[in-house]
Amino acid sequence: MKSKLNLDPEKVRLARELARRAGEPVTELATAHTTASIERAVLRIAGLDGADQDGMPWVNRLADAVRESVGLAHGVALPAWDALVAGGYPDLRTLAEQAAAGQVKFRIPGGSEAAAARELAVRSVAAGVATIDAQRARRTRMIGDLADPPQPWIYLIVATGDIYEDIPQAQAAARESADVIAVIRSTGQSLLDYVPEGATREGYAGTYATRENFRLMRAALDETSRELGRYVRLTNYASGLCMPEIAALAGLERLDMMLNDCMYGIIFRDINPVRTFIDQRFSRQVHARAGIVINTGEDNYLTTADPVDAAHTVVVSQLLNEYFALEAGLETWQLGLGHAFEINPAVPDSFLLELAHAQLVRELFPGAPLKYMPPTKHMTGNVFAGYLLDAFFNLCGVMTDQSILLIGMMTEGIHTPFLSDRDLALENVRYVRDAAGRLGESFVPAPGGFIEQRAKQVLGDSVALLRRISEEGLLTAIAAGTFGITRRPADGGRGLDGVISRADGYFNPASEILEAGTGDAGGEPAASLSETGASR
Repeated sequence: MKSKLNLDPEKVRLARELARRAGEPVTELATAHTTASIERAVLRIAGLDGADQDGMPWVNRLADAVRESVGLAHGVALPAWDALVAGGYPDLRTLAEQAAAGQVKFRIPGGSEAAAARELAVRSVAAGVATIDAQRARRTRMIGDLADPPQPWIYLIVATGDIYEDIPQAQAAARESADVIAVIRSTGQSLLDYVPEGATREGYAGTYATRENFRLMRAALDETSRELGRYVRLTNYASGLCMPEIAALAGLERLDMMLNDCMYGIIFRDINPVRTFIDQRFSRQVHARAGIVINTGEDNYLTTADPVDAAHTVVVSQLLNEYFALEAGLETWQLGLGHAFEINPAVPDSFLLELAHAQLVRELFPGAPLKYMPPTKHMTGNVFAGYLLDAFFNLCGVMTDQSILLIGMMTEGIHTPFLSDRDLALENVRYVRDAAGRLGESFVPAPGGFIEQRAKQVLGDSVALLRRISEEGLLTAIAAGTFGITRRPADGGRGLDGVISRADGYFNPASEILEAGTGDAGGEPAASLSETGASR
C-alpha cells in the first residue's frame, strides 16, 4: 500500500518495535501460568460436555475436583487422564460425575503411568482439534461453493435474549444484505466463571453464549447462506472469565469471528489483568487454528475518553493487540482491529479528523480486516440527525477502505431496535457503499494538509506513549488509567483466584498441539479478500 499520508516508515517500524517490547513481558507472564478456564477448555476440546442437575458444567466439576485434590499447577490433563486409566472409567463424563460425588482420588503420576496418561490425553484432545480443523475446512468449502461477499462487510447485531427469536431476526437481516451477524451476549455473562448449557431464552440485553446456541444459529445461517448464494458469517464474544472455553466452543461449532480483545475485559468488565492476558493468549491460539477472525475493542475507549485527545491510545492498543495476536499464531488476515467514528459532530472539522484517524489505521495495518464502529455517544434521540451522522460514518468507512462496517442505527440507545430501524440502517449503508464505494481510490489528502498533519500527530503521540509503556510496563500503564481513563491494578478485579503458576512438568495437550502449527485445515478460500489482502 502506498501511503496517502506520507507516513515515516521508520516511525511506523519503531512503533511496532516498542509494542513488542511492551508486550513481551506480558507474554512471558502468560507462558508461566495457566488458569481455571484454560484447563476447562482442555476438557471441552477433549469432548467433555453437559452439566449436572444444577446447571453447573461437568468441566467445572471435574477441574474443581482436581484442583481441590492435587491442584492445577501441573494442568488438569495429567491427573484427570491418570484417574481415567487407573479407575477404568469409560469416559470423561463418568469420571466427572464420580469426581463431583467425591469418589475419585487424583494424583500426579510419574514414570510409565504418567506416559500412559499423557498419551491418552493427547489422543483425546487431538480428536477435538480434528473437529475444529474439519469445521474450518467446511467453512472453506462453503465459501468456495457459494460466494464470499466483497468488503466492506456489513455487520449487524441481534440481541433479543431468546435464541429462537434471534434466529429469524438474523436470517431477515442477512436477506436484507447483512454479511456478518453478531449475537451479542447477555449482560453480565463475562462475569460468570462457567459457560451456561443448552439453548437459552432468558438473556438480558443479549443472548447467552452457549454451545447449543452457537450450533442453532450456525445451522440457521448456513440455511440462509445456501438460499442467498453467499456465505453469511457468525460472530460472538470470547471474553470474560470463560474466554478460553468460549473460544474452544466457537471453533467446534464453526463461528467465523469472535470479539477477542487483550484489554476490553480488564477495563470495561473489571476482569483481573493477569487472568485476562493469560486467557487471551490461549484463546487466540484456538482462533488461529480455527481460522476465526478476531475483533478487538478499541472503539470502547472512545466512549469513555475523548475521541480527539485519546486517539493515540486506540493506535497503541491496536499495535499491542497485533503483537499479542501474531505471537499467539494468528495471521494478519485474522486481525479485525477495532476503531470508531465517535468525535462530537459539533467539533470543528470533525469529519476531517475522523478521516485522518481512519486513514491512519488503514495504512498502519494494510492487510488487516479492520472493524469500524458507528457513532454511539452522540446519538441524541434526534433520529434525523442520527441517520445523517450514520451516513457520514458509512462514507468515512468506504473512503478509507475499512473492511467491516458495524451499521449504525438512529435508535442506537435501544438494545433491540425495531426491525424497521434495522432495515433503514441497512438501506443507508447500501446506498453509500453502492454510490461511493470507489471513492477511496480517488481520495488523496492534500500533502502537508490538515488530514496528513493530524495523522502524523496521532502516530507521534502513539510512539511516545508506547515508549513510556515499554519502560514502565503494560500492567503499570493499565493501572494508571492509560486506556479508557479507567484504572485497573494488576492485583485487582475478578478472576485472580483462577490464576495458577505452572509447575515443572506442567502438561497441556491442547497447547502442545496448537503451538505445533495449524495443520492441514483444507486451506483458506482464495476469494476471501480479508485473507489474501487482495483489496489492498
